[in-house]
Amino acid sequence: MSILRLRNIHLSFGGAPILENIDLNIEANERLCLIGRNGTGKSTLLKVVAGLIQAESGQLESGQHLKLAMLDQEVPEDMHGDVYDVVASGIGEKAELITAFHHVSQQMAEQTSKRLEDEMARLQSEIENADAWSLSTQVESVLTRMSLNGDDDFLQMSGGMKRRVLLARALVSEPDLLLLDEPTNHLDVAAISWLENQLLNFNGALFYVTHDRAFMKRLSTRIVELDRGLLSSFPGDYETYLRRKQEMLDAESEANRQFDKKLAQEEIWIRQGIKARRTRNEGRVRSLEKMREQRQQRRNVTGKANIQVTEAGKSGKLIVETDDVSFDYENRPLIKHLNTTIMRGDKIGIIGPNGAGKTTLLKILLGELQPDSGKIKYGTKQSIAYFDQLRSQLDTESSVIDNIGDGREHIELNGKQKHVISYLQDFLFTPDRVRQPVKSLSGGERNRLLLAKLFARPANILVMDEPTNDLDVETLELLEELVLEFQGTVFLVSHDREFVDNVVTSTLVFESDQRVNEYIGGYSDWKRYADSRASESKQTTKKVATKTAVQPQAATKKLSYKEQRELDRLPEKIEQLEQLQQAMNDSMNAPDFFKQDKQRIVEHQDKLAATSQELEQCYQRWQELEP
Repeated sequence: MSILRLRNIHLSFGGAPILENIDLNIEANERLCLIGRNGTGKSTLLKVVAGLIQAESGQLESGQHLKLAMLDQEVPEDMHGDVYDVVASGIGEKAELITAFHHVSQQMAEQTSKRLEDEMARLQSEIENADAWSLSTQVESVLTRMSLNGDDDFLQMSGGMKRRVLLARALVSEPDLLLLDEPTNHLDVAAISWLENQLLNFNGALFYVTHDRAFMKRLSTRIVELDRGLLSSFPGDYETYLRRKQEMLDAESEANRQFDKKLAQEEIWIRQGIKARRTRNEGRVRSLEKMREQRQQRRNVTGKANIQVTEAGKSGKLIVETDDVSFDYENRPLIKHLNTTIMRGDKIGIIGPNGAGKTTLLKILLGELQPDSGKIKYGTKQSIAYFDQLRSQLDTESSVIDNIGDGREHIELNGKQKHVISYLQDFLFTPDRVRQPVKSLSGGERNRLLLAKLFARPANILVMDEPTNDLDVETLELLEELVLEFQGTVFLVSHDREFVDNVVTSTLVFESDQRVNEYIGGYSDWKRYADSRASESKQTTKKVATKTAVQPQAATKKLSYKEQRELDRLPEKIEQLEQLQQAMNDSMNAPDFFKQDKQRIVEHQDKLAATSQELEQCYQRWQELEP
């Protein structure tokens, strides 16, 4: 059943149409993924659906009681207050009653007074009259489901946790349709997995924009693409979309070729001179004029970026070797006992939660930071190109062309001269765009410019810190091909699981107790290993319990009464310690863990270390007592 319908929606903002006669039906409970190149108008279409932008023509039809909520791409700058207030604001006009009641309840928990009792009675009466008690329950339920503390200060939270709060704000109204604009931006892998599970359990319809292919593949039931103002629908999975999209492009290319061939023939005919004009068919002339106009209005497929790396000579065979390397930041351990050897040609992925120290690890491996303990051996003849996730290498006040050419008209690429404008066109910058200041560019355009700046320099080591943010799928796939074909060494920090899987040969993963462990393969390979290890740990615990229960009489013959009692209790104790250890590791992997007070971080780490030590002692004791 359709819950929302767009009919002939047109929007141009005075130029070429951004949305051209768009038709779209959104069905109940389906999950639509909206894709398209950067700048095609995806966010604009979401805002039209949300009623935030009025189309120039066309109709938006929905049921009278449709509940709609939207999670925008950016965190609103004016959002403040505690988490409870922010989440409750998603309810609407009755939010003030609910938040006032919440705060008075908190005050009365600390102290009572006649004023607070009177205020509480007044609020209870108003909530009763407004039939709003269920709304208070909804807020509490969402906070619990999202693992949020209602008393936390929203402004003091990390970017990932703020987006979690804003998602809770969107969900609290129990919308029939939820709109999401790039929901995975700036989230780490754990947060993205958590978000996927939340949305898979959502009971309404989803309409979302993303360039995260793994996220798209897991969630979408239908893919819709916005291309040159037109919207196409592709039911099924991402692979089906890719196949059908290529078929459409091939058919379009053939139709354009036939059209252009006929137009060329007609142009020859019209220019044949007096002989032709004697027998000229006026209908044929009008048809030619119409063809000319049609060709002029044609909107060709946006070209693909032509990304190439200017490669330097080979580095030494060894890139870096670490021996028991540890590093602390402000007396807080970040990296403990790192041992790895990286050789020329290796492509290394670095995975870990936000704040774990991934960028710090990069700087240690590159020699920009010295470890507090351990030894590091660096290779020779290294030429490094560094992609910085903060884009600090870009001068935002200067123009696009000056950021690449530094006042020169030509740059040298692999021994050949190339005009700066031509080089920038390879990265999809039009001639009029290259004269504009960098500060006017979108996030995706800034990332493409930084890639252009990075690859204009000879390098045999590529260091890429979150290069995939804001890049569209086509550019992501081209970047993948470049990294795969690059003959040098690559260090990649990314939360894009599919990108990591497709390009790296091994991964360095931040795990519990500040250990960085190395695994062959990408994210999926590590995840399978981690899941298998967790499963084996549970099976071991079950076997311990079963063996102890099945062989109590044999144990009695060899053990004293006290020792037998100790052995009987060990399986349960081991299981409890394993669960505690896992819970504490999960807490440390949370995006906001390292945002809290340093003393609490140290206490948590000490408790985890003590728990791990006690667990090891229990394992050892069980082996000693086992008959």
